[in-house]
Amino acid sequence: MIPNTLTIAGVDPSGGAGILADIKAMSALGAYGTAVVAALTAQNTLGVTDIAPVAPGFVARQIDTLFSDVRIDAVKIGMLGQQPVTRVVAERMAHWKPVHLVLDPVMIAKSGDALLEREAIDELRESLVPLATLITPNLPEAGVLLDSRPVETLKEMRGVAERLRRLLADDGRRWVFLKGGHLPGNDTIDLLHDGDRMIELPGTRIATKNTHGTGCTLSAALAALLPQSGDVPEAAQRAKAYLVEAIARSDQLEVGFGHGPVHHFHAWWNTANRL
Repeated sequence: MIPNTLTIAGVDPSGGAGILADIKAMSALGAYGTAVVAALTAQNTLGVTDIAPVAPGFVARQIDTLFSDVRIDAVKIGMLGQQPVTRVVAERMAHWKPVHLVLDPVMIAKSGDALLEREAIDELRESLVPLATLITPNLPEAGVLLDSRPVETLKEMRGVAERLRRLLADDGRRWVFLKGGHLPGNDTIDLLHDGDRMIELPGTRIATKNTHGTGCTLSAALAALLPQSGDVPEAAQRAKAYLVEAIARSDQLEVGFGHGPVHHFHAWWNTANRL
């Protein structure tokens, strides 16, 4: 059965991040993607020039209308922008109770622009994080969630993963996917932790500036793969392998002058045979 997946996030007109990137990743990995728009941005590969909120009531109406008709097998939550939107998304997820809920706590764009109001951070931590099947913070985001400085070593990452896991519901099926891309050096080791197991997902940094939307793509890939595998470590390994190849093949695209997007359809587009 082909899974139906939902992304609740912002719109990046350049297509490198947000719901457009999410739909590409979900489609490439064999899922049928649906989307609820939670925020609008004026954005390209160079940066974010403006953000327009979506009314919380309309976000709720989008969610309820979709769930009332479509079987949703997994939800990915990305940029929400404001506290009222964060609250209403948490309320509707608590109501609909999706089997898989992947939370990417989007706070800062690749360009350094803020994507989440300070007032929304507590709401995110207290209302949405406990509902998640899997949270996927990078090291700076983990620091914000824990109100501490970003860590710089793998040993410190282990302690952070343990602290983050305590923010989730304690029912034995919740995971932290702590991304190590901000570690110094060439290693990009991620940690997967469920309160018991601490699994290392090794990686090596790829020399490219095309890293726009990597976090969105990873979390969307996880949402697409979780219903298909039913096993979080397997889905995590497959999602990371997909992202690594999407980054490695990103230079086949020519999109913008800044941080370009990853190549979501690297396995489908044979550029060698294109005219």
